[in-house]
Amino acid sequence: MTAPAPAGLRRDAARAVARVALLLAAGLAVVAVVAPLDGMSLWLVPKALAVFGIGALLMWAGLATHAPHARFGAANGITLGRLALIALLAAAIGEAPADPAAFGWALVALATVAALLDAVDGPVARRRQEASPFGARFDMETDALLILVLCVLVLQQGKAGAWILASGAMRYAFVAAAWRWPWLARPLPPSRRRKTVCVAQITTLIVCLAPVVEAPWAGLVAGAGLLALVGSFAADVRWLARHRPRTLETGP
Repeated sequence: MTAPAPAGLRRDAARAVARVALLLAAGLAVVAVVAPLDGMSLWLVPKALAVFGIGALLMWAGLATHAPHARFGAANGITLGRLALIALLAAAIGEAPADPAAFGWALVALATVAALLDAVDGPVARRRQEASPFGARFDMETDALLILVLCVLVLQQGKAGAWILASGAMRYAFVAAAWRWPWLARPLPPSRRRKTVCVAQITTLIVCLAPVVEAPWAGLVAGAGLLALVGSFAADVRWLARHRPRTLETGP
């Protein structure tokens, strides 16, 4: 059984979650009061807070792997901010605003900021000596959630068919498969290819959300991203299969 995170680390993480949650709530309040979006439902705010809350709880469950660091760290705080932005994007699922073009550009802006911040948290962690297995996993799962949410939004906007959801489901299908075949859960070596494909996948989905990109072209762009992702996962599965532990066979 994994030992719990140190009390000081838990307190620091709780403060970070509270700060980002307050900023998220304040941002939602500004949108609702200063710049209301016609056609948006009253569920927008609770949806965003619920997604952020669930993500924060899942993050908290793995906090012990950030030890021996005593502080949550600026890099993880940036990733937590990305989670808040993704929660805003997720809250847009199911909404039907009166101005689809403005809505589409707002989604592109939020997703772009979330993607750009992904290039910041890693260097910050290394520069401040805050890198840990927790931070790497938190960043990876945040990326996976961003891809899933963007896929649903691309489908909602009519830019691609239901097949686009395969991009968002691939990471979760991989994790589910590891329950059946534990060798899939073994650590993978660092890979520039994996990082590049992740960035490319997020970029293609953001491009698809742009109102100026029509459905046929969006489908081609999204399809290219999906093919690259399938190839990347296939390469990882092949590496894991080659390096899985072999059971020694003994004669009768």
